[in-house]
Amino acid sequence: MQVERFGVPDLLLLKPVKHGDHRGFFSETFRTDVMAANGVDLAFVQDNHARSTQKGVLRGLHFQVAPKSQGKLVRCVRGCILDVAVDIRVGSPSYGQHVAVELSADNWQQLWVPPGFAHGYVTLQDECEVIYKVTEYYAPECDRGIAWNDPALGIDWRVPAGDVILSDKDGRQPKLVDLGPVFQFSR
Repeated sequence: MQVERFGVPDLLLLKPVKHGDHRGFFSETFRTDVMAANGVDLAFVQDNHARSTQKGVLRGLHFQVAPKSQGKLVRCVRGCILDVAVDIRVGSPSYGQHVAVELSADNWQQLWVPPGFAHGYVTLQDECEVIYKVTEYYAPECDRGIAWNDPALGIDWRVPAGDVILSDKDGRQPKLVDLGPVFQFSR
């Protein structure tokens, strides 16, 4: 499995290898030793599977605060999404910056989003399925978000704003400037 880093610290792009033949393929999509070798020494406690039927479904930007802050390992197993992680760790050299990565069933890449980041994605085609592992159980009392269209973030979602399909909750999230400090950067 190849692992790439970004200019925003602690995010990882994982590229599992597919071994294929006339029967199909086999791929190791997760290895604890690979994650630990890249500084991720957290246990995953829950797997989530989301299906979106239309292009333009935007889920995010979400995160959980302490004591239930979540890390996520995200992959798209059907279709194609634009996956986005925003650094919301106060004091981080990349605070407010984001990374956007296309994840698809074809490219087979995965994004590691550690605690301290807001996360979201938009479907770039109809019929998408996303699977992600998390390091903490869902806790509604710790569930938070920021506005997907906050101009200060400058995210190009690749879907016109008028075509974005949101939940009511995601349509009323605060801007980053109104969030207040929810995570501290530490080294």
